[in-house]
Amino acid sequence: MSTSLISAGNTWALFAILAAIATLAIYLEQKTRIGSKITGCVMALIGAMVLSNTGIIPLEAAAYDFVWDYVIPLSIPMLLFNADIRKIGRESGRLLIIYLISGIGTIAGGIVAYNLLKGAFADLGVVLPMMIGTYTGGSVNLAAMADVYNVSGDLVSSSVVADNLLMALYFFALIAAAGSKFFLKRYRHPLIDELQEKSDEGGGAGASTFWKAKEVSLKDIALCIALSLVIVAVSVKISGVLGELIPTTNFALTLVNGLLGNQYLIITTLTMLVATAFPRQVGSIPGAQEIGTYLIHIFFAVIGVPASIYLIVTKAPLLLLFCALIVLTNMIFSFVFGRLFRFNLEEIIIASNANVGGPTTAAAMAIAKGWNALIVPAILVGTLGYVLGNYYGIFAGTMIGL
Repeated sequence: MSTSLISAGNTWALFAILAAIATLAIYLEQKTRIGSKITGCVMALIGAMVLSNTGIIPLEAAAYDFVWDYVIPLSIPMLLFNADIRKIGRESGRLLIIYLISGIGTIAGGIVAYNLLKGAFADLGVVLPMMIGTYTGGSVNLAAMADVYNVSGDLVSSSVVADNLLMALYFFALIAAAGSKFFLKRYRHPLIDELQEKSDEGGGAGASTFWKAKEVSLKDIALCIALSLVIVAVSVKISGVLGELIPTTNFALTLVNGLLGNQYLIITTLTMLVATAFPRQVGSIPGAQEIGTYLIHIFFAVIGVPASIYLIVTKAPLLLLFCALIVLTNMIFSFVFGRLFRFNLEEIIIASNANVGGPTTAAAMAIAKGWNALIVPAILVGTLGYVLGNYYGIFAGTMIGL
């Protein structure tokens, strides 16, 4: 196994690099034209990918796990303090519909890709449920399907590498779609238009709203961090208890268990309840959006780390092609049916992201683009994917006779 210049055990150095990448990405987004078009989140992802693929930082480390386990949960309440539930009910429904359509594209893409490549890859059958699962919910579904079908450790590792690289590349494609004249001409895009109007008026757009100097006191920072920690701590406890109490003896109970036992859904729900009950006190905490957005940039850097191009080229080129066909079909379904049923471009992009990357990446993209109205719906539909992913994976496995 290859070693990196900075070892996986050098946690402080890795934290420093992740923070520096996020900071540089934000700076470039603010100060350069190309940076504003690419967005800071994508630049953070690219920066980390370059460092990991050149052997400067490792592909796996406890520091990255810390970001997934602690930094991301902590950032969610900060970004949702103004999520008054009375204002978002109608928005979630639309995103759910296009999200489900996008999921059908994942299943169709998996079946098509399997039939095209099964002759060249003997074990592709057991890979299919894993990829369907991860491109509906996330890595938790990939692990579950690997266990169901007794997939070997080497094949799981190769599949994860292919998945990570494709996910990173697909984020680039979705970001590009949001600014592409081809898509802007063919789809409605009210959120993009609204941000452009604010920019033309000098009010700032997207992430630029976080660049302006704001008055933030020590009390604000303390309240922001303390309240976020309390919400996350309570939510993790509640989700753990409910996950153990609710049985999984039938479909309905399994669905309820998967939803109420998921910490992200509980964090989102609890934050919305607090934000709705105390809109003035919580919704206007200075610095909350800024801190949360910075943490999201660190998260995007972590996403780019495990996308090892070397491992893909040497060990899993067919798996990369297999994943690419699934993601491409998902994209085609999302955009074709999204246009047919007159969904907004922003809704289509976030729904497809929620399928391929899960709730955290979908919410992160909504934040990065300044589509604040879609942050909570992205988390809600993405969390539902954690439940649906296992069913979709088993369905696909049954379809091919596993």
